[in-house]
Amino acid sequence: MKLKRKIPGQSAGQVTELSTAGGRTSTGLLGSSINRRTFLKNSGLTAGGAALAIGAGPSMLKKARAADTYAKADIATTEVHSICTHCSVGCGVIAEIQNGVWTGQEPDYDSPINMGAHCAKGASVREHGHGERRLKYPMKLVGGKWTRVSWDQAINEIGDQMLKIREESSPDSVYWLGSAKYSNEQAYLYRKFAAMWGTNNIDHQARICHSTTVAGVANTWGYGAMTNSYNDMQKSKAMFFIGSNAAEAHPVAMQHILKAKENGSKLIVVDPRFTRTAAHSDQFIQMRPGTDVPVIWGILWHIFENGWEDKEYIRQRVYGMEEIREEVAKWTPAETERVTGIPEAQLKQAAQTMAENRPGTIVWCMGGTQHTIGNNNTRAYCVLQLALGNIGVSGGGANIFRGHDNVQGATDLGVLADTLPGYYGLAEGSWKHWAKVWDLDYEWIKGRFDQGSYEKSGDEDVQAMYTAGMPVSRWIDGVMEDKENIAQKDNIRAMVLWGHAPNSQTRGPEMKAAMEKLELLVVVDPYPTHTAVLPDRQDGMYLLPAATQFETYGSVTASNRSLQWRDKIIEPLFESLPDHTIMYKFAAKFGFAEELTKHIEVKDDEPLIEDITREFNRGMWTIGYTGQSPERMKAHKEHRGTFDEVTLQAKGGPLDGEFYGMPWPCWGTAEMGHPGTPNLYDTSIPVAEGGLNFRARFGVERDGVNLLAEDSWSAGAEIEDGYPEFTADMLKTLGWWDDLTADEKAAAEGKNWKTDVSGGIQRVAIEHGCAPFGNAKARAVVWTFPDAVPIHREPLYTARRDLVDDYPTYEDVKSHFRLPTRYGSIQAVDYSKDFPLIHTSGRLVEYEGGGEETRSNPWLAELQQDMFVEINQADANDIEIKDGQMVWLEGPEGGKIHIMAMVTDRVARGVVFTPFHFGGVYEGKDLLDKYPEGSAPYVRGESNNTAMTYGYDSVTQMQETKCSLCKITAA
Repeated sequence: MKLKRKIPGQSAGQVTELSTAGGRTSTGLLGSSINRRTFLKNSGLTAGGAALAIGAGPSMLKKARAADTYAKADIATTEVHSICTHCSVGCGVIAEIQNGVWTGQEPDYDSPINMGAHCAKGASVREHGHGERRLKYPMKLVGGKWTRVSWDQAINEIGDQMLKIREESSPDSVYWLGSAKYSNEQAYLYRKFAAMWGTNNIDHQARICHSTTVAGVANTWGYGAMTNSYNDMQKSKAMFFIGSNAAEAHPVAMQHILKAKENGSKLIVVDPRFTRTAAHSDQFIQMRPGTDVPVIWGILWHIFENGWEDKEYIRQRVYGMEEIREEVAKWTPAETERVTGIPEAQLKQAAQTMAENRPGTIVWCMGGTQHTIGNNNTRAYCVLQLALGNIGVSGGGANIFRGHDNVQGATDLGVLADTLPGYYGLAEGSWKHWAKVWDLDYEWIKGRFDQGSYEKSGDEDVQAMYTAGMPVSRWIDGVMEDKENIAQKDNIRAMVLWGHAPNSQTRGPEMKAAMEKLELLVVVDPYPTHTAVLPDRQDGMYLLPAATQFETYGSVTASNRSLQWRDKIIEPLFESLPDHTIMYKFAAKFGFAEELTKHIEVKDDEPLIEDITREFNRGMWTIGYTGQSPERMKAHKEHRGTFDEVTLQAKGGPLDGEFYGMPWPCWGTAEMGHPGTPNLYDTSIPVAEGGLNFRARFGVERDGVNLLAEDSWSAGAEIEDGYPEFTADMLKTLGWWDDLTADEKAAAEGKNWKTDVSGGIQRVAIEHGCAPFGNAKARAVVWTFPDAVPIHREPLYTARRDLVDDYPTYEDVKSHFRLPTRYGSIQAVDYSKDFPLIHTSGRLVEYEGGGEETRSNPWLAELQQDMFVEINQADANDIEIKDGQMVWLEGPEGGKIHIMAMVTDRVARGVVFTPFHFGGVYEGKDLLDKYPEGSAPYVRGESNNTAMTYGYDSVTQMQETKCSLCKITAA
């Protein structure tokens, strides 16, 4: 039975569809005869959602059950442990299973991460598994209608078309877009799969959420990841949030943040909006979107002016701070206010708060990353912390909150256009390392790739195998750009969107056109996604039902680098299959299944997850994914209640002294028993116990200046100064070579700490108290980037034309990630007169990512039913629109969206905000009839990215979504 319900503010034809489930009527579930409070109480979301979204404690939680009839039946109940599939906090979920049916759930009270807390999304994850709006079987578009097909037919037809394209246009003409929802094992297998297919045209969501973080942070101190943990923030004396709204994006993390406040920590929030996080702040600073670097340099101006920097820390552990001083000197209070709009007193107060309350942590999210100068922003954040001596200390650090549940792990395992697993890069040595791990002939792998060369390194031609593929942010241009302008043999002709929401990407109208131009479009997902309905196609499109992560098992990496093991809750429902099974089926069709799973057991087309874990353990030496064997991860799951909620260290029990999830790097082999590294770069404890120093990644000297640490080393190190990364030759020079076993010597000869597959070099270095990757200074200056010192550049679409001459963007680039990239040619045109409002975007607590699964969840759909735009009261009055009125928001590139106005002072005059979780409506038209029957989400709305514009980071091709322009008119 289906009910159609008109939601206030919806346009004609835009109807929210509600369905009954399990024989229950909608009256009493979502019908209009029930009020919201009763709905929340009956669904279990009063405690699990509304309360914990603002950080309430676990004592308020109640069990959320699917139906009372199940709970009361005389049927044996088993409990299964899993991890929430939404944000990156890593909350534990306990599922109750009766006769193979998931009947109830509760949050994991033993998890040291969520400690019995859930947000609204976490409290309703059972619906993700049993959701009636899932894609139930493979579908093929025939004459504009979705038709059911078998798995064999789908794999064969898709495979035949892909092999034809591969033969005619090279492997690069098929794009393999992966997912941040994969387990670590699935992510690793997918990157290996792409290598077997023969392309680097593979990527995933991290490109458009934190790629600028990874690039900026890794090029500052060695690793591009969150340095500390959510839990460790309880030790912070000051917390500086910029471009992060944790109360909505990472709700359960707020319990740690609010505990820090209870302990006396000061909370500073810098954001264009007065967010729910800002409501908890001691100081809120409202910035103009796109001015992150001036904000940070304005704060650092006061720190330098007053001598508040940590001079000894800088001397010992930082390179290039003098060049930073020269740039910061330009950002006087007057200039900073001119560019950012922030008065001097506010930034001085923030600087003094951070200086007087150490250790302090900095937190950022996509508000800081999604810019054409996102890499400058992230490096500026790092420099602020280095100046204050806040990196490598408990309570300090750069706490970079990631988005999806395994976006960290999928990035680490190499679902990227420009690296192999473990960030090994695409050089010949990296490929040879992984060929050895895979036990495959390097020349055979090389032969799978297009043998042509389309780019140069200096005067040298570089083969396609060694060049970065196209990023997901630019796949549209891979389809639409003239072939003569792209650095590969031919355009993209086939596109696979695997666990990816296209409405999370900018330039919606161009994406629609690209989808229509493709010869083949394949969606692999538990839900149809916006892809299924956006293009106007008659054929050449397939939907393949992937199982949810609750229907499989494996490891997942939380934002703090802890690996957690998920158990399977239920068997795959309908005709869905686990992602790694689908990968294997395609590999069999393509003829490389044997190579893909050479040392991995396969049963009924499903590769054994534990074998995949052990294989990446043999290769991921760079970042320490080598010590977390399946057995150790399962032991952490079993004994998770023994870990301290603040330090994450086990207190007694069989895992005494280990850190929960063995946060990477977990050095050496599993047999070595390294406890994991809770806080990166902390020299106060030995490396063997989880300590570290900065990584020697950038050489030992530059222009005669030492790049290694001076008078600083990890506790217990036998080398009491800076030193380079460890190699076999270095062990011989130090007289430590004979500490290796005979087998280790054979494997380590001629290798370094990253390529020695025995782990011997790492073991010996750590036994002598040293970090395998060396001991160097962090660098505040990155000479390999377009801007060595982070500088401000105005957005491409800027409302401040008076600043363009002073702070221009880059010149257009002929080829970057195989594609031309526009900068100056866009900024040269003044769009601000016709499009006077700054358009920024962000998240809601109720939905996740593109929102397809959460908007298909009735418990969440009830909480937020309208796509909207926040607009300041003054701007609304100028346009003559009222709160709740439908409006058109139009961007300067032609895309427009039909949405509801929310008049509020949360945004400043001249700035509007939209959430990015909606889809299923395009430029005013509800696309309900284009979904396969019964699979449309309950709530549909315009994608804000239909109106978002062109703009990409100069290093990573991160899309710009935080500072575009728009105009709003009454509908």
